[in-house]
Amino acid sequence: MYSSRILREITVTLLIAIANLLVYAYTSLAGGDFLVTSDFALLSYGQLNHSVLNGEYWRLFTAMFIHTNIVHLLGNIFFLIVFGLRAEELFSKAEYLAIYFLSGLTGNILTLALGPTVLSAGASGAIFGIFGACTIFIRRTLGQSLFGALLYAFFLLTITGTTPNVNILAHFGGLIAGLILGYVFSSKREHNATYRLLH
Repeated sequence: MYSSRILREITVTLLIAIANLLVYAYTSLAGGDFLVTSDFALLSYGQLNHSVLNGEYWRLFTAMFIHTNIVHLLGNIFFLIVFGLRAEELFSKAEYLAIYFLSGLTGNILTLALGPTVLSAGASGAIFGIFGACTIFIRRTLGQSLFGALLYAFFLLTITGTTPNVNILAHFGGLIAGLILGYVFSSKREHNATYRLLH
């Protein structure tokens, strides 16, 4: 009884955060440095575009859990918690996971356009997707202007794009995917509400 209650209280946000922490712990132990991820770990599990283009498509997924250093990791976990807890209130667990992984994958696929020599890592694209989905969902639910939501989303994207060594294409791809999925899920809510009303 007690254990089942604990399992119900474990959120998707917490599980994703723990997964990122565990992967970082593994790469830190393997590389012998807790503050900075080793080149070996990045080259083995990060999104090395040359390797992806030569068939190692799994890197598009593993790269979402690899971080370059402890600051990168903690920054992403912070924003995951900020936007993720809101997403917990708005979306089902399945919807949340779909937003997270599809946004992350979209951002990573778009990153391939940067060329074969690029190496990318981090959960930023997925987190931007959560942010975009929450923003558009709330606006539609409250009947507010979608233009304002889009303007705010792209303003945040522009700010992050000015930071050195930031993968703006991953952020952009994740944001677009999140906005689309948030719109789809909010439309689904409206459809279901109308169906219940008429029947």
